[in-house]
Amino acid sequence: MEAKINQFFGPIVTFINGGDQLSWCSSDIVVGCEKEVEDATTGALDEGKNESIMRLSWALVHFKQPQDVQRGIAMLEAYLANSSSPLQQREKLYLLAVGFYRSGEYSRSRELTDQCLEIAPDWRQALSLKKAIEDRITKDAVIGIGITLITIGLIAGGIVAPMVQRK
Repeated sequence: MEAKINQFFGPIVTFINGGDQLSWCSSDIVVGCEKEVEDATTGALDEGKNESIMRLSWALVHFKQPQDVQRGIAMLEAYLANSSSPLQQREKLYLLAVGFYRSGEYSRSRELTDQCLEIAPDWRQALSLKKAIEDRITKDAVIGIGITLITIGLIAGGIVAPMVQRK
C-alpha cells in the first residue's frame, strides 16, 4: 500500500519541491574556507585574500542554511566592484545568481545570469542555471494557478451547496 502511495505522490512531491541540479556544500568546507580567509587576512597579499574570499563566497551560496547564503551574497556584492577582469566579474555574477536562486529571488537571479551570459554567451554553468531558474519560475506559476483554481472551486462549492440544499 505504501509503495502505491509513494508511486502516486512521489512525482507530485518532486515537482513541488523541485530538484535543482546545483551542488550543495558541507559545513566542513565552509569552516575550512572561513579559516583560510582568516589566515589570508593576517599577512597575505590582496590577491590571496581575494581568492580565499571567493572560495568562501562559493561555499556560502552553495550551503543549505539561508543565513549563510545571505552572508555569501553580501560578501559577493561587497567585492563585485573590485573585479578587475571580465572573468572575475563573470564568476562573481554567477555566484550571486546562485545565491539569489537559493534565496528564492528568481527574477534577480535571472538578471545576473543574463549578465554572465553577456560576458560569456556559451558558459555552460550559467546556461544550466538559467534553465533551472526558468524551470523553477514555471513550476511556481503552475502551483500558483493550481492553488487559485482550488480556491475558486471551494468558493463556488460553498456558494452552490446551500442553493442546492434549499431546493
